[in-house]
Amino acid sequence: MCHTHRNPIFCILPPQILLEIAKNGTKEQRDHAIHALGLDQSLRTSRLTFSLMGGLKVAHDSTAAAAQKQRTIFDTNHTQTLPGQTVRTEGQAPVADKSVNQAYDGLGQTFDFYLAAYNRNSIDNAGLPLKATVHFGQDYDNAFWNGQQMVFGDGDGVIFNDFTGCLDVIGHELTHGVTGSEANLTYQGQSGALNESISDVFGSLVKQYALNQTADQADWLIGAGLLAKGIHGVALRSMKAPGTAYDDPTLGKDPQPADMAHFVHTGQDNGGVHTNSGIPNRAFYLVAASIGGKAWEKAGQIWYDTVQDPKLKPAASFATFANLTALNAAHRYGSTSAERKAVTDAWTKVGVKITPHALSANA
Repeated sequence: MCHTHRNPIFCILPPQILLEIAKNGTKEQRDHAIHALGLDQSLRTSRLTFSLMGGLKVAHDSTAAAAQKQRTIFDTNHTQTLPGQTVRTEGQAPVADKSVNQAYDGLGQTFDFYLAAYNRNSIDNAGLPLKATVHFGQDYDNAFWNGQQMVFGDGDGVIFNDFTGCLDVIGHELTHGVTGSEANLTYQGQSGALNESISDVFGSLVKQYALNQTADQADWLIGAGLLAKGIHGVALRSMKAPGTAYDDPTLGKDPQPADMAHFVHTGQDNGGVHTNSGIPNRAFYLVAASIGGKAWEKAGQIWYDTVQDPKLKPAASFATFANLTALNAAHRYGSTSAERKAVTDAWTKVGVKITPHALSANA
């Protein structure tokens, strides 16, 4: 449970996975999960967190700094004191610590993606310096964005590998800063699931951009490589086929629904924000697959336009977001374009109705 409305801590691992491990794992695995859950709980109330109500608050103006990467990597040396000791800064050569280098590279690749794809100057569009801390805690099973920086655990090596090793995880967490600086979606229910989905969308696109993949070449997985050897699963989530990422005696079965008919009503995880995000995730995959080519160029552009749309309010529902994506597709590509049809068809397939005439009421 890495988030409250007052203290935004956006974790890549949903609490239900850790709860499953605490219930089903070996003593060592249970201990690691309980430790992570306890640490996540303490972070929610710690003075280390920042009261930013979900994200950055940034004025967008023409005086923003020139686009230039400014990265700083810190190391807590397995403590919980943020940010830690500075171990690599912008322009410095790689160091001996693999986690430091992976974090440094991941921040840079995310910065490069947003600049190249959408002419966005860092995650706040105003040149925000990017910071990350590695080796947080002892075998900590998570990574999170705390409203100001990235923080990575090493993983326990039994169920989870080093959290710096997945570029899409880094892109996902930094995108919480993008969403926070634009729409600031409330982290509860459908708006919270949209918040998580947007991070999955652009986290996946960061990886696809770095690999120069087309939509049909991408794996559409979030956290591929994060699960340790012997765990029955391929990733934390699948955008292409929600509910299929893992099925393991210790982790349980991936609970994500692929459509509104299977929407999960729960009080856990801020109303299932990491679970129901599978529905808009699949919608985006269907749009990207239908349009084809490089997904960040058209499908991603439509989603990015929507994140920036002033009509996207903090409490937006899936239907509101869907209607706005259709509207933005029409604005950019034409009301009778293949791109707009791909958007409306995708949302229809996942059970979210496109009703443009009701947009003002929904928004």
